[in-house]
Amino acid sequence: MSRRIPAYQPIRSFNPFIMKPINVGLLGIGTVGGGTFTVLKRNQEEITRRAGRGIVIRMIADRDVEKARRIAGDDVIITADANEVVTNLDIDIVVELIGGYTIAKELTLKAIENGKHVITANKALLASHGTEIFAAAQKKGVMVAFEAAVAGGIPIIKALREGLTANRIEWIAGIINGTSNFILSEMRDKGLTFDTVLKQAQKLGYAEADPTFDVEGIDAAHKLTIMAAIAFGIPMQFNKAYTEGITRLTREDIRYAEELGYRIKLLGITRRTAKGIELRVHPTLIPARRLIANVEGVMNAVVVKGDAVGATLYYGAGAGAEPTASSVVADLVDVTRMHTADPKHRVPHLAFQPDLLSDTPILAMEEVETSYYLRLRVMDKPGALADITRVLADLGISIDAMVQKEPSEGEDQVDIIMLTHLAIEKNINAAIAKIQKLPLMTGKVTRIRLEELNSK
Repeated sequence: MSRRIPAYQPIRSFNPFIMKPINVGLLGIGTVGGGTFTVLKRNQEEITRRAGRGIVIRMIADRDVEKARRIAGDDVIITADANEVVTNLDIDIVVELIGGYTIAKELTLKAIENGKHVITANKALLASHGTEIFAAAQKKGVMVAFEAAVAGGIPIIKALREGLTANRIEWIAGIINGTSNFILSEMRDKGLTFDTVLKQAQKLGYAEADPTFDVEGIDAAHKLTIMAAIAFGIPMQFNKAYTEGITRLTREDIRYAEELGYRIKLLGITRRTAKGIELRVHPTLIPARRLIANVEGVMNAVVVKGDAVGATLYYGAGAGAEPTASSVVADLVDVTRMHTADPKHRVPHLAFQPDLLSDTPILAMEEVETSYYLRLRVMDKPGALADITRVLADLGISIDAMVQKEPSEGEDQVDIIMLTHLAIEKNINAAIAKIQKLPLMTGKVTRIRLEELNSK
């Protein structure tokens, strides 16, 4: 005797708008904090529909209580003491937007200890102390989300942790500092010097009064450290990242690169090799035909090469109030969705299960293999070029292309520009040291690394 299966009856009682909302505590209501509050309030209905329940900022900690009150109104508890937020029993998620290494670390760990999920945009904190923070979160069964820590509004962390999870990531190359990219774009477009454009960037608010973190590549190295950890399942190792900034780049090198069909960008590059993992930030020549070479101004872009999907490009605003807030709110929605899930079945912080992280070493910079742009200033006399090429040949470095410029009127010195085939960094270092001792050399050798970024 067969039984009739009753028709499916949808559950009509579920209504995310009458469920108890997730309560959020915000640490810092500066540019990103203010943007987060604005976006969450403006798109509240859409966000509730996506998350399955409401997300409400209940507390804000900021030293400027009056400013916080003007932004948030009277419905939010305002305090100058961030400890009140991270220990409040009614707060489910703490959003850390105060920056820095010390107080931010202390508050983040205290929030985790009190059973709070944490969302942060603090790349410096994670790059330096992420391993400790993730271990504490794993122990307490809470989540740490950090989409906003890398490339502002570009969802690159989610792409690496989830979207590309079927792939063995081969390499990542990214323009992940808008200030440096703006400076290089202006130097190329207008033929200006680094110092001139830096002052312009500071006037426009793109660069800080002390721009060291941006122009010396430190900010980019923080972000690259995070991406490398997720891509390759390794601990955060910022202290092993090679970092070189853009302060010594000249408009002449930018012009010569352009003439040869390349553009110079400050790139963060991490690559899996047989010897270890490359982790490096430095100015890089990229073929002008590559999409990433045409990313201008303060915009960011990241290319990720996976074995199955090939090369994928992620482009967008790398900073700013609402672009970064977009990533913070996306993390809020993700954490809200997973709030009741078994911790063992959540997406791991670094994409790989914590007990399965790899101990693959970070490759020393002198062992990295890439191509190079070399600019040499020499006396315009016979034999100069022969001496230089002999040094390169002795160290196994072959030349891909070479241009010798005509001397300016009345001068007896010329620029020689060489592009090499793939070479080991330590061999290039040795070659530069020998070339600079040649009698016809009149200055230091300029060396800029070159990456083809082939999709194959």
